Amino acid sequence: MSDATGPDKFDGPTPDNALRQANKTSGPMLAADGKPLKKSLSRALRRQKLRALMLIAPLLIFVLVSFIAPIADMLFRSVENQIVSDTMPRTTEVLGAWDGQDLPPEEAFEAAYYDLYIAAEQRIHTRLGSRLNYELTGASSLFRKSGRGLDDIGEVYQDQFEDLDENWDEPLPWIELMGDPDWLAEQQEWAADEEGRQPRFELREGIDEILPRSAAQYAIFADFTQRVEEDNLLEEEPWSAVHTALYQDLASGDVSSYSGPRADMLQAAAALVARPEFETVAFIDGFEEIDEDWIEPPIWRTIKLYSPNYTSGYFLNSIDMQLTPDGAEARPENEQIYMLLFKRTLFMSLVITLSCILLGYPVAYILSNLPMRTANLLMILVLLPFWTSLLVRTSAWKVMLQQQGVINDVLVWIGLVADEQRLTMINNQFGTIVAMTHILLPFMILPMYSVMSTIPPSYVRAAKSLGATNWTTFWRVYFPQSIPGIGAGSILVFILSIGYYITPEIVGGTTGTFISNRIAYHISSSLNWGLAAALGTILLAVVLLLYWAYDRIVGIDNVKLG
Repeated sequence: MSDATGPDKFDGPTPDNALRQANKTSGPMLAADGKPLKKSLSRALRRQKLRALMLIAPLLIFVLVSFIAPIADMLFRSVENQIVSDTMPRTTEVLGAWDGQDLPPEEAFEAAYYDLYIAAEQRIHTRLGSRLNYELTGASSLFRKSGRGLDDIGEVYQDQFEDLDENWDEPLPWIELMGDPDWLAEQQEWAADEEGRQPRFELREGIDEILPRSAAQYAIFADFTQRVEEDNLLEEEPWSAVHTALYQDLASGDVSSYSGPRADMLQAAAALVARPEFETVAFIDGFEEIDEDWIEPPIWRTIKLYSPNYTSGYFLNSIDMQLTPDGAEARPENEQIYMLLFKRTLFMSLVITLSCILLGYPVAYILSNLPMRTANLLMILVLLPFWTSLLVRTSAWKVMLQQQGVINDVLVWIGLVADEQRLTMINNQFGTIVAMTHILLPFMILPMYSVMSTIPPSYVRAAKSLGATNWTTFWRVYFPQSIPGIGAGSILVFILSIGYYITPEIVGGTTGTFISNRIAYHISSSLNWGLAAALGTILLAVVLLLYWAYDRIVGIDNVKLG
């Protein structure tokens, strides 16, 4: 009997046996449209996920554009330093082999001449000066002055060539000497009616071997004239730097075998250069004539130090250090400010957070234990500051806390303070703490109230019925259940306070400002965005570190908003 009814022997119509038989006879289960049910379910689930993604796509794009992208840009700007190498590529290459001790060789001055001349024509030399001025005071004015004085070097040669032959001051002879004949024909055809796109300049084959410096400088001049200024190259005479390059080519090369266009003019110029009376000027002397700072090593060391595309200089400056040829070094004590601001910001943010806890906890406790109608009416008073401008509230505290303000007047009137000994409560840390505590207090009360309102009153009554005193009931029963609200409010207030800059700027003076005020200064006034980005990155790292520590000690899962 057991063999006939065992699981291995039974072939009756159980559900499993029926399903196996159905699969054997009819294959996979089909949907109403005749397709396999498994594939139909997968397709429906995929469509559902895609539809959900499309619903959150606007929010996701908004977060990426307004939050993730700015942070990524800030991180990049804190190390980005391509302006030096992009503006002075020849100079940075020469300085790569310089030991940084004495003055660099003449080749460095020559490279700097051509780099700065091109940068001055493109009007970007002042940007480079501003960048280097962050590291060496006076660099900005030096580069601005050099942009105006470099023409004096080239004009020494330009004037002598023009005195020899006026054609050296005309566009066409230069084009015939440097330009490709086919390009010249297209350029002249375009210049006849100036319709369509101007053909881009092309060097004549072989000219860069005979006159390498001149060909390179003229090609740069031609490209800038056509692409940037959008002028007709047939009407523009070359830069004086091209004449300087021509002198160097003629002085170091032999053009006696040249038989191309304007050969007679070129060979006459070569003969002029070979004469003893031909006036020349060394690049180092030309730079000294512009400004004596150029013959001092510091400016060249600064260019060399910040020639890489990426630098740690911004971060070093953010922690009161500096980049030197010998490595990172601490700045002099009278220049150390940022570490002090970081410490002050953290300390005052913690004090403000603690002040909000001490002031906000009783208010939240009272509101949570009042009848709902009364609590809602009083909650309007808590939310009332949100209906007033932050600037107005901060300015009001400035009026109240100043020495001739309301608070000092009241203290003098009741006799607690003498009129000649009025308290200094503004433009210092005290004023910042008072004003920011008032401004951020609602952000502490709301989370604590939302948590306290969920604590069952029966717990307190039960503790008292078991013989606990009011203090024991509060400390052992009520307070532990309100800690999640304190945690939520503390994180909210601390993160908001650590990034505030409007209130400290108005009431903080010199001792009550935050690191955020310095970041705002570098963004809006000094335009040192790299240093501002580095300071912001460090501030972000500090906040994340404190958040991690809070999670390890308290547990972020214990933070609740009700």
